[in-house]
Amino acid sequence: MRNFDKPDKDTKDYELIREIFEKGKRKLGWRSVQMRLINERKIIMNHKKIQRIMRKYHLFVKIRSRNPYKNIAKKTQEHQTCENKLNRQFEQSVPLKVFCTDITYLFFSHHLAYLSVIKDICSGEIVAWKSSPHIDMDLVLKTVEVMKNNVDLPISSFDNIMIHSDQGFHYTNPQYIKVVKDLNMVQSMSRKGNCIDNAPMKSFFGHFKDDVDYKECRTYEELEVLIRDYIEYYNNERYQWDLKKMTPVQYRNHLLMKN
Repeated sequence: MRNFDKPDKDTKDYELIREIFEKGKRKLGWRSVQMRLINERKIIMNHKKIQRIMRKYHLFVKIRSRNPYKNIAKKTQEHQTCENKLNRQFEQSVPLKVFCTDITYLFFSHHLAYLSVIKDICSGEIVAWKSSPHIDMDLVLKTVEVMKNNVDLPISSFDNIMIHSDQGFHYTNPQYIKVVKDLNMVQSMSRKGNCIDNAPMKSFFGHFKDDVDYKECRTYEELEVLIRDYIEYYNNERYQWDLKKMTPVQYRNHLLMKN
């Protein structure tokens, strides 16, 4: 039978903890209580005991509501999408004004690689590419770096050139957004889940996978050579009916002379 006259064994410890808790304006968790017991009272108390007593006597810390402005500020530093400024205007008459970009995967010899490409929509020229065994941010950032350092492009800057992509993780990343902004390019994105909005890139990847026996490659190094050779061929030797039977580079130069 329970003896109701028997004092609670936790009373003294509770009073000590409550005093520290109240002194801390009811904002102290068990860790803060334990540290103050040690430093201010020279008392060592097991953390499990502190937690048990605080639960038993309902010494709960009030959880602050999250600051909505802080959340907004945080989101501005996270992944962002932008509007579809290209809006399927694939019929471009001036080269080196509108680019599109995307990544595709390539299976070969029980391995997987990724190919990132930037294409001029008007001429169809591949202005930059980068392959990698890994699909990380370096893949797209280095592709932009290749574009920036492409000495074969007859332009002095990338000011106001549009670069269109889907809403993939890499293109909404703050690092990519900053790189594009630093080049003073105009960023555009497809609507979510609408691959037709980036049809020129899908078209190139389709040609690549039809024309190249990349699945026969035994090593990543072989694959990279195959990609390099094909893009060189595609830009400079592959005549296209829709480009007035010219290659992409020939068509680009033809249009630049006209303009």
